[in-house]
Amino acid sequence: MKDETKQGQLAKLGDRIRAQREICGLRLHELARLTGISASALSLIETGKRDLRVTSLYRIAAALRISAGELLDGANQGSVGNQSRKSEGYDLGDYK
Repeated sequence: MKDETKQGQLAKLGDRIRAQREICGLRLHELARLTGISASALSLIETGKRDLRVTSLYRIAAALRISAGELLDGANQGSVGNQSRKSEGYDLGDYK
């Protein structure tokens, strides 16, 4: 795979992660606490500057309450179903 193609794919995935995080009403450091991935690493992932492991993708998806497939292909991004997740709330107290 060409580096340009890989970078483009990583950037699109990062955009979808950021968009979903914002839909859920989470700040970067909150997603970091929920996933166990540092905020700086998440920032690099969201900007497409860092490739992520499959296990990290699953942890991010679980914290955002969507499937990893939805992040990969962008299906249902910003749909009404995803909007309702924001109101369900997050208990960040368990992630200290």
